[in-house]
Amino acid sequence: MFLTEYCAVTDVGLQRNNNEDCHISLPLQGLWVVADGMGGHAAGEVASSIACNTLREAFLGGASLADAVQTSHKAVLDAADAGVGGAGMGSTVVALASSQDRFQLAWVGDSRAYLFAPSSETPLRQLTKDHSYVQMLLDSGAITPEEFTTHPEKNIITQCLGALDLPEVNVGLFDAQWQPGDWLLLCSDGLTDAVSDADIADLLKQANSVAAATAALLEAALKNGGRDNITIQIVQAPNKLQQRFQQLAGSISRNLR
Repeated sequence: MFLTEYCAVTDVGLQRNNNEDCHISLPLQGLWVVADGMGGHAAGEVASSIACNTLREAFLGGASLADAVQTSHKAVLDAADAGVGGAGMGSTVVALASSQDRFQLAWVGDSRAYLFAPSSETPLRQLTKDHSYVQMLLDSGAITPEEFTTHPEKNIITQCLGALDLPEVNVGLFDAQWQPGDWLLLCSDGLTDAVSDADIADLLKQANSVAAATAALLEAALKNGGRDNITIQIVQAPNKLQQRFQQLAGSISRNLR
């Protein structure tokens, strides 16, 4: 029995030679992460791998999700200083921690998390807020939501893990209680740049499982050009029995550390 039903997929896309995305899925520990590296060939994938591995080690070692993200930021900076990867490499990150009937999200950059609640009046809701130039323009009223989606500078981010000018990153946080039937979608911008929120919502409504939904989203991103690496994870709200198993597994894991 899975402690939480989930499905994850990553794809290089149709126009890239290497995959700079990285993800981890740890249902036993209730941790899922998507990281999108940047910095050119090799450097981006090094940055995203360092971000994922460091976040996992810090979180499983007892750090809060926000502190684990900060530790990842420092690890990317330290690696670049040591000549690993490349100078100026960086990574976005979005992480989900699930414990019993609650979940928390933490993010830096423009990798996103969405809540899909099929019985809600608004079935799909973006829970993260991009750390990006166009998000700043939208927040200031300089552009409209319609202009936001097509703005030519939409991929300029205002902070990332490994940013040389930031001693610390401003980690976005979101906490909530799981509701029966909820799905959480974590993704890199290879999905959201290729598939609109409305189309994502429609595809999720049509899917009868997280596996089917993940496959449908990847297929749509590739059909729409697949211009970037694409990473998608969908995590389903744990039921009461799964929550009890997770509590027991967490207790055993803590006692073994």
